[in-house]
Amino acid sequence: MDVYLPIANLSVNGLVIVGLGAITGILSGMFGVGGGFLTTPLMIFYGIPPTVAAASAASQVTGASVSGVFFQSRRGGVDYKMGTVMVAGGIVGTGIGALLFRLLERIGQIDTVISILYVALLGSIGGLMAKESIQAIRAERSGVKIAARKRRHHPIIASLPMRWRFYRSGLYISPFAPLLLGCCVGILTMLMGIGGGFILVPAMLYILGMSANVVVGTSLWQILFTTIATTMMHAMTTQAVDIVLASMLLFGSVTGAQVGSQFAQKSSPVKLRLVLAIIVLMVALRMAFGLTYIPDDIYTVAPL
Repeated sequence: MDVYLPIANLSVNGLVIVGLGAITGILSGMFGVGGGFLTTPLMIFYGIPPTVAAASAASQVTGASVSGVFFQSRRGGVDYKMGTVMVAGGIVGTGIGALLFRLLERIGQIDTVISILYVALLGSIGGLMAKESIQAIRAERSGVKIAARKRRHHPIIASLPMRWRFYRSGLYISPFAPLLLGCCVGILTMLMGIGGGFILVPAMLYILGMSANVVVGTSLWQILFTTIATTMMHAMTTQAVDIVLASMLLFGSVTGAQVGSQFAQKSSPVKLRLVLAIIVLMVALRMAFGLTYIPDDIYTVAPL
């Protein structure tokens, strides 16, 4: 079933695109991540231009985040005050990211930069996840429990001025910390098409020191509005959002998330995290190979 993508300016197999969305949806349901950090690389591997892949993946993450926000809101798992500060930073970050995107696009390096960012982020985060998972599995087998980490924000955060009370997160910190964190995630969302949850959640836990009960919900709240701003910014500045591509991805991801949730209920969380780490590292290695591989024929000429 061939479908023409007007913005990407190519025809693709619609079932393959829906399948890619389903894969990221299954991973989202199994591991509790938005899946945007895998959607973009998978589309690039399939042949979608990186700029279109990043812009369209952001709009898909927006749709996928809505149901998660509603669920977390019902259970009281969203710190709206903290989330709103991070959303403000995220909107500023999307503006900065748009300027960087246009600059890199003008000098012809945007595709390379997107790939390098993915290799660096996925490689480092996948490595840390794999290390923690292996340690947890070894401790589980030996019967020795790993000491729980004390929840405390980073010393630099404690030194920032103008402290506010974030009651639901159990924090008394400066709003500049979550504002800056949101800004960084906004820049990455604009450049890479990710929701940022796989970066945001660890940062909220280990840098801000937020309560684990509200981390996922607050992260989804920030991701929802940041990806909305990113989609609008892409639509106005880069014109790289392909609504046909995003719709097919969203259809697949919503369906796949239900399947992934069923798998997650029957599997060990520690082993699931190790599987996710391996998948992330494999994607990073594949993208690194794509950056260094030189084809036999750099240029080809084919008759129309």
